[in-house]
Amino acid sequence: MLSTEEIITTMSSQGLRITDQRKTLARLFAESPGYLTPKDVYEYMGKTYSGLSFDTVYRNLRVMQELGVLEQVIFEDGVKFRAHCSEGHHHHHMICLKCQKTYPIVFCPMQLADAPEQFQVVDHKFEVFGYCKDCAEHAPAKKSSAHQHAHSHGKN
Repeated sequence: MLSTEEIITTMSSQGLRITDQRKTLARLFAESPGYLTPKDVYEYMGKTYSGLSFDTVYRNLRVMQELGVLEQVIFEDGVKFRAHCSEGHHHHHMICLKCQKTYPIVFCPMQLADAPEQFQVVDHKFEVFGYCKDCAEHAPAKKSSAHQHAHSHGKN
């Protein structure tokens, strides 16, 4: 994951003013091993910066994500953020639902996508959720029925 200094340098090099609040955000994410909800971040920041609004915190999270220093993942219980991987190459993740340990997937499934000619892909996300070896023994029992996939196909 990116260090505090790498986060600050990236934000600064892309023209973002580096305030004390943004330095604190950079340090929080660089030192947090897992994913943080916007509420987690708001509560943490509120201890140091009284009067800070949730909207301000959320806006900063979005800006940091757009600049590529934070990754956003949508879990079943909502959106969460973490410091971007320090690995320089394109990859995706397998994420443990219990401890949130994250493993890289170096193969990109978009190579297998059969996108029609009339569709221009501009971005994609691919995450696999499950349980790591340590958490698997405490995981809910697997469903015995086969996975069902819902597909919708547009006509044109």
